[in-house]
Amino acid sequence: MAVQKLDGITFSQMVLTGAHHLTNNAKKIDALNVFPVPDGDTGTNMNLSMTSGANEVKKNRTENISEVAAAFSKGLLMGARGNSGVILSQIFRGFAKGMEKKASLTTNDLAIAFDTGVQTAYKAVMKPVEGTILTVAKDAAKKAVEIAKTEDDIIVMLEKVLHEAKASLKRTPDLLPVLKEVGVVDSGGQGLVTVYEGFLAALKGEELPEDAGIIEMDDMINAEHHKSAQDFMDTSDIEFGYCTEFMVKFEDDKLKQNPFDETDFRNELSEHGDSLLVVSDEEVVKVHVHTEYPGNVLTIGQRHGSLINMKIENMREQHTAIVGEKNQHETPKEKAEFGIVTVAMGSGLKTLFESLGATVVIEGGQTMNPSTQDITEAINKANAKNVIVLPNNKNIVMAAEQAQELSDGNVAVVATKTIPQGISALLAFHPEEALETNKNNMTEASSLVKTGQITYAVRDTQIDGISIENGNFMGIADGKIVTTHKDRFEAVKQLFNELITDDDEILTILSGEDVTEEEVNELVSYVEENYEDVEIEVHNGNQPIYSYIFSVE
Repeated sequence: MAVQKLDGITFSQMVLTGAHHLTNNAKKIDALNVFPVPDGDTGTNMNLSMTSGANEVKKNRTENISEVAAAFSKGLLMGARGNSGVILSQIFRGFAKGMEKKASLTTNDLAIAFDTGVQTAYKAVMKPVEGTILTVAKDAAKKAVEIAKTEDDIIVMLEKVLHEAKASLKRTPDLLPVLKEVGVVDSGGQGLVTVYEGFLAALKGEELPEDAGIIEMDDMINAEHHKSAQDFMDTSDIEFGYCTEFMVKFEDDKLKQNPFDETDFRNELSEHGDSLLVVSDEEVVKVHVHTEYPGNVLTIGQRHGSLINMKIENMREQHTAIVGEKNQHETPKEKAEFGIVTVAMGSGLKTLFESLGATVVIEGGQTMNPSTQDITEAINKANAKNVIVLPNNKNIVMAAEQAQELSDGNVAVVATKTIPQGISALLAFHPEEALETNKNNMTEASSLVKTGQITYAVRDTQIDGISIENGNFMGIADGKIVTTHKDRFEAVKQLFNELITDDDEILTILSGEDVTEEEVNELVSYVEENYEDVEIEVHNGNQPIYSYIFSVE
């Protein structure tokens, strides 16, 4: 049966099925990651991002496909984790832009949406790399544009788009040498293909195979957001206290006096709060905003028609009920001149960053990349006129930059990619300097430190000419695996040979949760005997995954 029009209800089911299929296959996608370290992997990040988008779709089911797409885009954006999740959110952010104000889609409309999604995603990445999810999205969109010229059946079109996406995925090792060396396709591209498989199955009315142990989407999302609210917000930090949702049904007589323009309408509402979402068609405009004075935004909306489907909730009371606070009317805190938000996993690292002056430490990193929303909430919690964000992980930088764009205040991201870089940057901070000056100084300081890490392999692999066996320890120098050994102490020695030179003066040792005090003392003795001119600092980081993190300066 041919499908020539795609409406919001059908697209909602496509999104939910795509998210379900991604949940089923997240672990398989994780296994495609090139580095065999137990990090927060691509499948996990894309799954959490996609389920956040699907959760919004569940709350916004409508026949109008542009409203569904806008809700999907918003959910993806706020739940985006890691580079893969951020890029996925950008693909569907552009996808939604490509179908704005459309109640349903033809093949030509769908091709435009695919193409706009690719353009948006490429613009979001500073240095796009081919052979990744970007390439798969681009090739699939190009095929969609080509097919739409002669085909009006959306099922046939998506079949060919999916076929091209899979073919592009198979080509990724030819474009990215490291994929070919390890013998895998790009994990992010595989995630996107999995989503598209779910889209097509829903459109055709086919069932996806059920896998055991699937985590329900609602459970995952609710648990994640509940944790974020408890960890990163106090009731007093809520600047705009009322979650206000309403729709305006346009009336001709009012529109003659006050013509409606969505951009102007959105800009005016943005002055009255945050978390603003505006979606409109020819008959109504839907608004979601967090504001301190709901009556003001309702008055603005009423200029264009009659108010319907109104809902106003006191978020301070909701938050107080969740965290069990007794004082529901706290006096707002005065904003500090500077606040610093940083990311770290491990109680020792959290304490260390706080002792160096960090305002808010987000507990995340390797095993769980914090989302755009987590970082945005941490920025708000910092309660400062100027906020500096230190991601301390290359897979969190894009989410931090996206949170910066969403923030109303003065926010700078210093793109630290490791814990030592974050520490070095923090030490270079001077509260009397301007925000931009601090960003430049902290960026320069972070570039002068070398990072070493000791972790274990979770599977057999071969990379950069090194054969790695499952369970063996690996030494990583500035992101590159340089040594492996079945004995952890021997792996550390070999890493030091690659990492420490005659010009280095300071070695900082951050021990992990699986390292004993006796092992640390033995390591310190070894350094004192073999690197006499190097000063040693030792901290119990208590971090998971990495037995040791080393900073060399």
